[in-house]
Amino acid sequence: MIPEPDRNRDPRLPPAYRLVALDEIDSTNSEAKRRAAAGAEDGTLIWARRQTAGYGRQGRGWASASGNLFLSVIVRPDCSLAEAAQFSFITAIALGEAIGSVAQPQIDVTYKWPNDVLLNGRKVAGILLESQGATGADGIQRLEWLVIGVGANVNSFPSDTRLPATSLHFEGCPASVSAVDLLEAFTRHLLSWINVWLEEGFAPVREVWLRHAQGLKQEIEVRLPHETLSGTFSDLDPQGTLVLTLPDGSTRRIAAGEVYLPGEAQGA
Repeated sequence: MIPEPDRNRDPRLPPAYRLVALDEIDSTNSEAKRRAAAGAEDGTLIWARRQTAGYGRQGRGWASASGNLFLSVIVRPDCSLAEAAQFSFITAIALGEAIGSVAQPQIDVTYKWPNDVLLNGRKVAGILLESQGATGADGIQRLEWLVIGVGANVNSFPSDTRLPATSLHFEGCPASVSAVDLLEAFTRHLLSWINVWLEEGFAPVREVWLRHAQGLKQEIEVRLPHETLSGTFSDLDPQGTLVLTLPDGSTRRIAAGEVYLPGEAQGA
C-alpha cells in the first residue's frame, strides 16, 4: 500500500533559498517586501499555508484557500528595472515545468501575457512582481530588489473569476500531489531558469515562452488606461513587450495592459 502523503512536512528546497515557513500571513508579497526593504538576502522565500489578505495585480484580491500554494521570493540580480520585468516570463516557465513534473503527461500548460499560467485553457496560477529601484549615475533605474509572488491552485479554485480558473487536482493531477510538492519542484526550475537568464539573456526565455503562449497569432483585446485596442497578438519583442498588429496593419507595442483572449468574459 502506498503511504498517505505528509502534507504537513517541511519543504526541501535547493540550498540557494532561505525558507521562511509560516502557517498564516496577511500576504507573502507584503511580508517579502517588508523583509526586502530591511535587507533580506537574495533567495529569501516566504511560504505560507494561508493568506488573510492575498492580492494580485492592481490590488485585486487573491483567493487564498488552504491547500493551495502561496509564496514570494526575493531576488537581487544586477539589472535595470525594465529588465526585471522579464522575471514574469522566467517565473511562468518555471511554474509550467514544475506543474509538468507533478502532473500527468497529457496536461496542456500555456502562458498568458504577461503573468498567468493556464491548464487546459483555464487559469491555474498567477504571478505578481513588485520591486524597488534607484537611479544610477547613468540615469538608468537599477533594481535594488524584486519580489516574485506566486499563487497556484493545487486542490481548489474560485468560481467567480474573469478568466475561468482551475486547479491541479480538478485537471486530473494525482490527489497525492500537495502544495509542498509543487513548491519544491517550482524552486528547482526557477533556479535553473534564472541561471539561464543570467548566462544567456532573455532570448532563450522568450523562445520557450512563445512556444507555449496562449492566444499567439489570434485576435485579442488589450485594455489600456485610456483606450482599448483590438488586433492580433503577433509576437513578443526581445524585451518582453507584447506586439499587437492592428486591423490597418500597423503595430503597437504594449508594455502593460489587460489582455482578453477569445471567448474570455469582457465585463470585469
